[in-house]
Amino acid sequence: MTSRERVKAALRFEEPDKVPLATYAIDADIASKVLDRETYIRNKAGQTIAFWEGRRDEVVESLKVDIPELYAKLDIYDLIHLRKIAIVPPKGHHPPAPKQIADGVWETASGQALKYSPITNEIAAVSHKTNWDSVYTVEQFPLDPEVEPEDESIYEVWDAVIDRMPPDRYIVGHYPMAQEQILLGGYERGLVEVALNPEVVERAGASYRARAAKQQQLWKKRPTASTFDGVMSESDFGHTTGSFVSPKAFRRLFLESVKFNAEAIHANGWDFIQHSCGDNRPIFDQLVEGGIDCLQSLQPQAGMSPAMVKERSGNRMAAWGGVDVANLVAGTMEDVRRDVRETMETAKAGGGLILGASHSIAWGTKYDNFMAMLDEFEKTRDY
Repeated sequence: MTSRERVKAALRFEEPDKVPLATYAIDADIASKVLDRETYIRNKAGQTIAFWEGRRDEVVESLKVDIPELYAKLDIYDLIHLRKIAIVPPKGHHPPAPKQIADGVWETASGQALKYSPITNEIAAVSHKTNWDSVYTVEQFPLDPEVEPEDESIYEVWDAVIDRMPPDRYIVGHYPMAQEQILLGGYERGLVEVALNPEVVERAGASYRARAAKQQQLWKKRPTASTFDGVMSESDFGHTTGSFVSPKAFRRLFLESVKFNAEAIHANGWDFIQHSCGDNRPIFDQLVEGGIDCLQSLQPQAGMSPAMVKERSGNRMAAWGGVDVANLVAGTMEDVRRDVRETMETAKAGGGLILGASHSIAWGTKYDNFMAMLDEFEKTRDY
């Protein structure tokens, strides 16, 4: 079987020749080890600083070389989430640089402090910014919104690398979608709006779906469009001990957008993959109802596992995961090998399994642990 055939079979709950292996993303430290040089691939802090300094084209030229080489070396991967690394800011992207006030600390023009995190390799706000001042009304969310075509330069890396990717891989690509989880004004304020002004949140969802529908009409079917097989929507519906909103609120406010995205993706002949961290069990049946083909980012600490996804969905929604990212970062090689073996033992039979990290090959992953995952997978993947 080819990699594409292998993934397709798993999504149909058929047993392929081997369990497919997938990557949501591989962060820059591991990517650099594989390439034996520094890279901008998932180098979050490095890219942020480069954009501040007006070096967008430098990042783009690096990605054009590094992405194909990375996956030529990691040819064991069957599914590659190319959208995550190959869709770039438009030509001329040069956000205003904040003032550096200390080593690894910056201040924006509005006075917000930004700090580099060596744990995640990100430059992020020291405190979460929540908008408590704005008043949200139904009238702010038109049902016939004005939409501009995409800036084609966001595909500069994609167009350069797609034909150089390993042949017959299953590629997750890019397509306009509706925002699913609507939290107006940030997480804290957004949850308040869900509770106190659900009619505004509901209208916002309808407006975002109308916008996405127009964007899809304007979307140009590029010469490379036929070379991808699935599309991933990314909304973290859960935290460690439950979903962010109640099942009743999810059904009223968010489920329709999940269904909209699934239907739009399926209409193009692609598979619909949902990335959602956290404990999704309170809304799990609704995710199945939404038409999701595969659920990704299964956190063991939140009670999510490939075996549970397969069983509870009645083999209607495949599972992508099985190796705890916490073990990749802080565990031992044997911890990682055990994750692979246990996932194979509990979720391999009958298809519906795509092995991967519970989120990504995150910054801080030990290289030996990453290699142990690949080695144990190779030993146990055959049906």
